Amino acid sequence: MKKKIKVLRIINRFNLGGPSFNAAYLTKYLEPEFETLLIGGIKYEEEESSEFILEKMGVSPIIIPEMQRKITLTGDLKAYQKIKKIIQEYQPDIVHTHAAKAGALGRYAAKKCNVPIIIHTFHGHVFHSYFNKSETQFYKISERKLAQLSSKIVAISDIQKEELWKHHKICEKDKVAVIPLGFDLDKFQENISQKRKSFRTEYQIKDDEVAIGIIGRLVPIKNHSLFINAINEVTKRTSKKIRAFLIGDGEDKKQLIKLLKRIELDHVEWMNEQKPATVTLTSWIKDIDWVNAGMDIIALTSLNEGTPVTLIEAQASNKPIVTTNVGGVRNIVLKDETAFVVESKNLEELVSSMLKLIEDENLRKKMGEKGWDFVKKEFHYMRLVEDTRKLYLSLLSNK
Repeated sequence: MKKKIKVLRIINRFNLGGPSFNAAYLTKYLEPEFETLLIGGIKYEEEESSEFILEKMGVSPIIIPEMQRKITLTGDLKAYQKIKKIIQEYQPDIVHTHAAKAGALGRYAAKKCNVPIIIHTFHGHVFHSYFNKSETQFYKISERKLAQLSSKIVAISDIQKEELWKHHKICEKDKVAVIPLGFDLDKFQENISQKRKSFRTEYQIKDDEVAIGIIGRLVPIKNHSLFINAINEVTKRTSKKIRAFLIGDGEDKKQLIKLLKRIELDHVEWMNEQKPATVTLTSWIKDIDWVNAGMDIIALTSLNEGTPVTLIEAQASNKPIVTTNVGGVRNIVLKDETAFVVESKNLEELVSSMLKLIEDENLRKKMGEKGWDFVKKEFHYMRLVEDTRKLYLSLLSNK
């Protein structure tokens, strides 16, 4: 009987997002050729958990509470020691880390334990718009050292690959493999009409109202203030009735509510007030397929991104997109066909693109219909699994 190849997969935390889906699909569907042990940190209080996804797939991860986003000498050292102990006991052929903290602790531990193959996936990066200049330089230097420990670096888009080797000089070009994310997108095509009716009934959206949603953590890097200011301008320039939805939660919530009050834009927190308003803050909603079905337009206003999952899911739901031109966005949408792509922080360009879609229902339908055909081919989880399988076997054969 052929021996299974053992993989230890390490992820920052199990929050709702692309990295968690990526880790879950690879853990589940690389069987039986690969045996995978999944470990990770805990999610933050303001984030929605992805543990229900893991449970549904029958994946049981090991949780390391000390592995958290914030750098702490005591916590990080404890997490490192636990990871090292797991490696010594499990004896993996491959250690594959996902995102920054897991990548640092996991790669150092794997190198210390002489693991043959060490791989790291960048799901995004913090090399601009997150920290000041000196902090950003610290992270770049750290990642360059970590890249030297790695057998291979995985980027999730061609644009990200170019950023890593060319712009930020993290490693040599030939050390970076591109493996786009993959997802189970079929649910976004199921029962769309029923889901749309249900969502719009729940949030009292009338048939003649255009619903625009932005989905994600309410944190500075997502730049929700640009979205709110754009909605404010849009309402002044169209006779159409507009409903805007912020789906998510996070540390910026209070500041965003202050902004809404300052510009006198009618708003509600749905958990507190059962009435319609121009802007609704819903907090987290697990069933994004239900949300997308109820929307007419999906927006993204981030300052930095890796591969924004919400835009893949929007296209899988036949929804047109207005997005800032950041990170790997251009690799996951068809410019001017499934999405209008505007420059970051450009309020006027964002407003203009929103208005094109708001004023033209046929354009919304035309752009939305192209989305599904595009993403079902490029971003299905079985393509992700097969690409990763080939990478693993290639690296092992070279060893």
